[in-house]
Amino acid sequence: MNSLDNRLTATPDHQTLDCSAASTPCVDGRVVADVLLRLITAAAFAAFTYGAIAHWLAAPNRITLLLLVVANAFTTGLTLVTRRPARRDWRPLALLCSMGGTYGCLVYNLNPGIKIVPEAIGALLQVAGIAWQLFAKASLRRSFGILPANRGVVSRGAYRFIRHPMYLGYFVTDLGFLLTNLSLYNLLVHIAQLACQVGRIQREERMLSTDERYRAYCSGVRFRLIPRIF
Repeated sequence: MNSLDNRLTATPDHQTLDCSAASTPCVDGRVVADVLLRLITAAAFAAFTYGAIAHWLAAPNRITLLLLVVANAFTTGLTLVTRRPARRDWRPLALLCSMGGTYGCLVYNLNPGIKIVPEAIGALLQVAGIAWQLFAKASLRRSFGILPANRGVVSRGAYRFIRHPMYLGYFVTDLGFLLTNLSLYNLLVHIAQLACQVGRIQREERMLSTDERYRAYCSGVRFRLIPRIF
């Protein structure tokens, strides 16, 4: 289950709008909100990419910058083309946790920081995180999005091991950048992003737990994010 991890087919949370008696064209607010969310996501990624590339051109040895762009390019690309589910959680806290958990890394300070590990080690962590993300996304196929939603129960691929494998991929990828660009600000961003992911997981599972198939899935796959820990 994921945002990016949300799975399960459900009926719409509202009835279809009846515009037969309207004198003006009827606009579904959920469609408008969905389009706006995708446009904001694309704009935020474009601004981040511009800044990251500028920093990389000034210091071409900082490969972790490029890998952070690559990781977010995959996520943003899928976000823009994913299908719109019948039901999503649009409440402010769900939106905050979902956007913060997915795109919190876009507000990292991109200036060089303290290198806890060499650049190559950080890059290897990022490559491992990106590879795991791609495995999880391939397992989801088009059952993918930002907000908690019902898009069908997925138990194949990466979802055989933990219930939110894509979020683990985000964590490892961002950790690779953090360990080579450490600052107090970046550490706080990373902690806040992890807190958003935990909140997001709780909201997603609350929505999905009403489905018997998902409850059966949880009984077989016990851990949410990190095996034997959480």
